[in-house]
Amino acid sequence: MSGERDGTGARFERLVELIARLRGPGGCPWDREQTHDSLKPMTLEEAYEVVEAIDGSDDQLAGELGDLLLQVVFHSQIAREGSRFDIDTVIEHVTGKMVRRHPHVFGDETASSSEEVLKSWEEIKRSERGAGAESMLEPVSRGQPAVMEAFQLGTKVSRVGFDWPGVEGAVDKLREELGELRALSSGEPGGRAAEEIGDVLFAAVNVARLTGVDPESALKAANRKFRRRFAHVETRLREQGRSPSDSSLEEMEGLWAEAKSRGL
Repeated sequence: MSGERDGTGARFERLVELIARLRGPGGCPWDREQTHDSLKPMTLEEAYEVVEAIDGSDDQLAGELGDLLLQVVFHSQIAREGSRFDIDTVIEHVTGKMVRRHPHVFGDETASSSEEVLKSWEEIKRSERGAGAESMLEPVSRGQPAVMEAFQLGTKVSRVGFDWPGVEGAVDKLREELGELRALSSGEPGGRAAEEIGDVLFAAVNVARLTGVDPESALKAANRKFRRRFAHVETRLREQGRSPSDSSLEEMEGLWAEAKSRGL
């Protein structure tokens, strides 16, 4: 076991040294030009690619996790060059946090269920923020996609008991919001419609959460299914020497039903 740790540590050190070399004198011009800001899009992209790779092969997931780890090391190297922090600081932060927030493993407390663990986690985070700190929802990033933000907001408050007792309550709320959207007259201003649609989407995210479904992944899967089925529509029309723009809705819906019947 010790040998395995040594091997892992050596490989990690090699990665840290590799990034330092790329950023150093005689290194790569592109790598040396990067900043925290310039890497933001790539960091976000790599995180999304990890999520997508979870539905793929082990080799894909390993590769994408490596790309995400590269971003962590890259950001740490940039900070190190500015004498702000380094990768050791990053590791110490996360290790210390995990020990503090698992007193049922590393301390004297007990937790017999995931619910108890999550409740304890929130209490520990509140104590870390101190008295008079900001809302418990403040750490939820406003910069992430809206579906993920809604999911995390609902998850956060559920840990302190602010939630429906079961999925049926969330489904009823979704029906209520759909009813309010349906009740809008066609002449309603766009702002009102946007608000009601937002409420519908927020309610749908909570239904997903209480069903144990990640709404972001579910929507991604639905997007992929839509792509497959519409690609079938385009292919079949192309075989007839046509395109969607010169076909009727009825024709396209018929081909869509064909794609669905084939399991696409």
